[in-house]
Amino acid sequence: MLYHILYSFSHIFTPFNIFQYITFRAGGAVLTSILICFIVGPYIIRELAKFKIKQVVRADGPSTHLSKKGTPTMGGLIILLSVVISVLLWARLDNRFIIWLLIGSIWFGFLGFCDDFLKLKRKNTKGLSAREKLLGQTLFAAVLAAYLSFFPQNPEFTTLVNIPYVKSFFINFSFLYMVLVMVIVVGSSNAVNLTDGLDGLAIGNIVIVAFTLALFAYFAGHAKIADYLKIINVSGAGEISVFLCAVIGAGLGFLWYNAHPAQIFMGDTGSLFLGGILGISSVFIKQEIILVLLGGVFVAEALSVIIQVSHYKRTKKRIFKMAPLHHHFEMLGLSETKVTIRFWIIGIILAILSFASLKLR
Repeated sequence: MLYHILYSFSHIFTPFNIFQYITFRAGGAVLTSILICFIVGPYIIRELAKFKIKQVVRADGPSTHLSKKGTPTMGGLIILLSVVISVLLWARLDNRFIIWLLIGSIWFGFLGFCDDFLKLKRKNTKGLSAREKLLGQTLFAAVLAAYLSFFPQNPEFTTLVNIPYVKSFFINFSFLYMVLVMVIVVGSSNAVNLTDGLDGLAIGNIVIVAFTLALFAYFAGHAKIADYLKIINVSGAGEISVFLCAVIGAGLGFLWYNAHPAQIFMGDTGSLFLGGILGISSVFIKQEIILVLLGGVFVAEALSVIIQVSHYKRTKKRIFKMAPLHHHFEMLGLSETKVTIRFWIIGIILAILSFASLKLR
């Protein structure tokens, strides 16, 4: 919106030309979303507390989490509002990737809101059933996968997937590519949702992953850089970096309130949409596989739940003291803050390894 208005004056007033640069608008998106969080954050926290929209703590969770009971939740509304407004101001709204990311944010945000609302209404940790949540996520992912099949970002590489650390090596998934897209989007959304269990844990790693993907998106959208790095060039993908920078700013702004001891939790309203955005972005920029490494913290959290549940069903014994993984380390005696910061450090290391894939080929 702001981009279109000011850029239209660029032929009259030369300094407005700066709005054509993605890097400038990405920086503007970061600052704007942070500012919005600081402006609306305190108000939303007060209103959520006023209407008793408070966290429901799982009965079988760590005893140290009992003090979290009563903390306002649905803080994802702060993040969603900040991201959407910032993107509307700084991104090109005629870019199809931006349109899809906005639709995805609202869809997954609404799905998470319904889940949070039902938990509050029932006064327990059971919101939408696993089947209902999965159906909602899969529906969007299926429509997106179908769209990419009929209107590919780069027709030459429609069903090809780049293998990290290997020069110009791709695997053709053929008709299974639609399935891969759905697995990535749905899996990413749920993985972030499972990770959101400690103050600052999920949002800190989201900022790390979003920053890395923003750079990958900028490289993919720049023909010369993409050719130099031997990655798939996706026309218009650079605009995705503006969206992801809005996510980074909103994440940092939300972390101001979510740092231990948290004043507010993002709830499924935030985690489902943020995870979905990471998955959608990786698909758009043709970096589907690197997300598994880059989002290794989220992957490990999701796998710990899958392993725990499947093993317990077969043997009635647990592998981890408690799942997801962050609770396992808490049960071992590590403080919440220590677990969070160590997971951030691991996330940074994985981001560095992901960047290394651009040249170690």
